[in-house]
Amino acid sequence: MIDRLLRWLEIPINVMVWVGLVAGLLMMVHVTADVAGRTVFNHPLPGTTEIVSGWYMVAAAYLPWAWIARNDGHIVVDLFARLIPPAVMNVIELGIKLLTCAWVTLFAYQTYLRAVQTTRAGEVWEAAGSFILIWPSRWLLPLSAGMMGLYLVLRIVSDLGQMFGRRGATES
Repeated sequence: MIDRLLRWLEIPINVMVWVGLVAGLLMMVHVTADVAGRTVFNHPLPGTTEIVSGWYMVAAAYLPWAWIARNDGHIVVDLFARLIPPAVMNVIELGIKLLTCAWVTLFAYQTYLRAVQTTRAGEVWEAAGSFILIWPSRWLLPLSAGMMGLYLVLRIVSDLGQMFGRRGATES
């Protein structure tokens, strides 16, 4: 059952990583257009800095979190990891997942509270005499952290089932 839930989570995880990639691409195009407009036509695009930092960077930096966790893409010091026996390494990895899950859950909660505040306030940033709506992008942080936390909880349960030989706990 846990493996089935992990497979179902792959759909929103993949969507989130693709949205993050598209945001990164849009950021590059937007900044390139701004620089070209500024240098070639002597007319930069208004609000580029605010849109890039308030929307594109947030999406590109946070939406892939669950994908990174799914693919075990976090930083690993392989030189030392090779020296540790596999059973000990499994316990260390489980501890790391628990610690990461606790941190990500706290992060999701804190950013959720902030997103609620900015939504109620209708947060906008002023740029070139107009206003850019920012509060919706604040919801990307708790969404990303929540998805990563959910994925990690399911992975921890799956890993515990495998460590203690309960194959039925991880099979569908």
